[in-house]
Amino acid sequence: MQNHTTLTDEQLVSAYAAGDNNAFDQLLKRHKARLFNFILSMVKDSDLADDIFQETFVKAIVTIRQGRYNDQGKFIAWIYRIARNLIIDSYRQDKVENQLSTDDENGVNLLNRSEFSEGTVEDTLIGMQIEEDLRALVTELPESQRQVVDMRFYQNLSFKEIAALTGVSINTALGRMRYAILNLRRMARERSVSLIK
Repeated sequence: MQNHTTLTDEQLVSAYAAGDNNAFDQLLKRHKARLFNFILSMVKDSDLADDIFQETFVKAIVTIRQGRYNDQGKFIAWIYRIARNLIIDSYRQDKVENQLSTDDENGVNLLNRSEFSEGTVEDTLIGMQIEEDLRALVTELPESQRQVVDMRFYQNLSFKEIAALTGVSINTALGRMRYAILNLRRMARERSVSLIK
């Protein structure tokens, strides 16, 4: 029987994937305190942190067991990424639950009657094209800028939440967004892409 404490994370993952359950126990023991504290520092609620912590390791177990773990990166960075995504999902779920519904019993939005106005189909098609063009441009941004744009516009996180999740100051998060917008405008000009209706 091998001594799991001397193995690297990647060796432990390989051993676990091959059926050695003790290897995963060692991974859990090695990283649980730091990972839990990271999650708790983000969500500020020990019960929620515990739920996210457990779900993180369940996702890791399933991914490794299904042979979908990509060992090009480090295990610890991968497990933190899973946790961060679950934290983002939790923020998003809270926002949805805390929003008042403006729909009537038939699911019709009471504040937006534009669906009944002229030109809606054309406006929708133009909007979809702009959205598609914008997403294509966003993929070409540097990673740090792309991450801020994604979290702000596609996940509806505040700059305070973005700063906490990415481990930077609010000013740095705002700066990255500013540079992202400047880059998007430049790329749109160079390619004659319109970003407004």
